[in-house]
Amino acid sequence: MPGKSTLKESDLYPPLRDFLVTLGYRVRSEVAGCDVTAVLNDQLVVIEIKRALTLDLLTQGIRRQRTADSVYLAVPAPTTEVLRKRHRAVYPVVKRLELGLILVDPNSVVPVKVAFHPIPYKPRRDKQARRALVREQANRSTDGNRGGSQGLPILTAYRENALVIALLLRRTGPSRPRDIRDAGGGGRTLTILSNNVYGWFERIDRGVYALSAQGETGLETYNSILPLLEQKLDGKGPGSVNKS
Repeated sequence: MPGKSTLKESDLYPPLRDFLVTLGYRVRSEVAGCDVTAVLNDQLVVIEIKRALTLDLLTQGIRRQRTADSVYLAVPAPTTEVLRKRHRAVYPVVKRLELGLILVDPNSVVPVKVAFHPIPYKPRRDKQARRALVREQANRSTDGNRGGSQGLPILTAYRENALVIALLLRRTGPSRPRDIRDAGGGGRTLTILSNNVYGWFERIDRGVYALSAQGETGLETYNSILPLLEQKLDGKGPGSVNKS
């Protein structure tokens, strides 16, 4: 959350009050626990003031939504590019909570600026990213990752496929891509072998591939999920390969 300003909350009220009065609102402060209340044409607006855009301010704004027609958060306007960048990072959260934001600088020629008004949040999904996510999730036959873990490379569907091919090469020794594919390597066998993204394979003859020393290391790295992949190859686990 953006850092606190040297301004006091009480410094922000006068310019904010004057701004609202100019718009025709009847303004009162400290009403039923609300920092600022403003009424115009039976519309009740509540504004909560803080020295920084904090989690406490967000939760306070959410509580005010129970009684007000519109709720704004008022904070000091950021004075440096670093602070402006921090503010912008929080803006999507404020908007998603359907809160408005007002920036106040008592020393500015324009002391009050409405950054944005509270509007109903309508999420816009990235359909292409969603399709890619669903496809990746569907192509993983095992759950070899720990959510939030760091250090071990993520077990993507591509990496899982490469591990299956490495297992087959360990079992059968040097083989042709077609034979590996038919044994359970899948339709991307030739691409994975020829691209050799992880260095797990080596071509020892024309059209013949073997497991490299790096490949053995890769299998050891993911040793905990190898039994699941072996079950898949043997037709005994989820996502089992149909070799017929």
